[in-house]
Amino acid sequence: MDALTLLLAMPLAGGLTLGALGHRRVAQDINALFSLATLLAAAALTARVMGEGPFEAWGEWFFVDALNVFLVTLTAFVGFTTALFSRPYMRVECDHGKMTPGRMRLYHSMYQLFTGMMLVALTTNNLGILWVAMEAATLTTVLLVSVYRTAASLEAAWKYFILCGVGIAQALFGTILIYLAAERSIGGSDALLWTHLSTAKALLDPQVLTLAFVFLLIGYGTKVGLVPVHNWLPDAHAEGPTPISAVLSGLLLNVALYAVLRVKVLADGALQNGLPGHMMVGFGLLTVLAAAFFLMRQKDVKRMFAYSSIEHMGLMTFAFGMGGAVANFAGLLHMTVHALIKSAIFFAVGHAAQKAGSQAMEDIRGLLKLSPTVGWGLMLGSLAILGMPPFGVFASEFLILTSAMQSLPWATPVLLVALGVAFAAIFSRVQAMVFGDTELRPLAHPPALLPVFIHLGLGLMLGLYIPPFQTAWYRQAAAMLGG
Repeated sequence: MDALTLLLAMPLAGGLTLGALGHRRVAQDINALFSLATLLAAAALTARVMGEGPFEAWGEWFFVDALNVFLVTLTAFVGFTTALFSRPYMRVECDHGKMTPGRMRLYHSMYQLFTGMMLVALTTNNLGILWVAMEAATLTTVLLVSVYRTAASLEAAWKYFILCGVGIAQALFGTILIYLAAERSIGGSDALLWTHLSTAKALLDPQVLTLAFVFLLIGYGTKVGLVPVHNWLPDAHAEGPTPISAVLSGLLLNVALYAVLRVKVLADGALQNGLPGHMMVGFGLLTVLAAAFFLMRQKDVKRMFAYSSIEHMGLMTFAFGMGGAVANFAGLLHMTVHALIKSAIFFAVGHAAQKAGSQAMEDIRGLLKLSPTVGWGLMLGSLAILGMPPFGVFASEFLILTSAMQSLPWATPVLLVALGVAFAAIFSRVQAMVFGDTELRPLAHPPALLPVFIHLGLGLMLGLYIPPFQTAWYRQAAAMLGG
């Protein structure tokens, strides 16, 4: 069995197995083992692509190249570390009565299926299957966000379902328009295969492609969290289990942006007027600016970092909209370090909120005295995501800003103001949570903080040194995106 088959089969098998096992205590370990198997398959797939180059599989229905295999590896890695984190975290949730046996069955099975749908979306060559996988990922996360069955979690899940459902419907219409544009030049069932579309992109009807890109940008942009179609994201992050907040911010938003990038390549080739890039720059800049000021109003710690994710997704969208080798390289680097650092932050936030019994920032105090590892994890993660050197976010933001100075100098002051506002909003609140006096008592189960410091360590490494194979990886992917 090849690596791609194993990659896609492991989460499906994990979902079915964990659905059958139910609430047994061993289920949390089996969840982590299936996630580990998925990571190993992703590593084998990466080795093949980097050694032999891109390839198609299963009758051209799946296609793996440097761009999507990079995201596959990132998704599998963060999925595995999140599964490790969720073991003690969910045990505490059970002790507090927030999770029942039935809910634990749902949580573990849907976690695996959610991972599987993201991997299908990343590796498929068919834009129709990409849409189906994104819709399936939405449905699985709706169940995960609502797993606590509180009024707030049900409301958040309903808002998530409705808003992303509307967005996915627009993406479906955009996909149909791409098929119509390609039917004459490609024809038949091949009209939705990305490899065929990319080869014939100069032959596609530019007027239809313009309309298709608008619908796809808004549709998949809803999942990315672009302003003004971002309203589902803070609620979903705040009301669902913290492991789900970590994978939503660290993984699902990247997958949705990947879908936009694949379509941008086609639109750029068909239009030759820079319109797709201009639209992404506009949405990205608006998202960064709006999210930075929304950060100042937050009182819930998970909502605050959810808005931070919106800000960073806007920054990535802006970078890819500018295009060019440096900006695309910076966008890919930022996708990597944001996924690593933001998931680490949510891990630390999850333990902090459990200790305080509340997600309100005013109730979380003295983490450094209560648990130095949680306190330092949250503080270092916050400094890293705010772009402090020498973490990788600083490197990627520096590259984005220098690219903007050359390509769009008028946008640079706007970005600097937004980043400054975000720094002040987050740092002032995190400082109060980490330092100070507390009367809180330790948890019954020791926190799983190894994933936090593994992620922070990798984020630090990417700020100081990017291995040559990874640099080559980014450059190949950046060249594919063009712009």
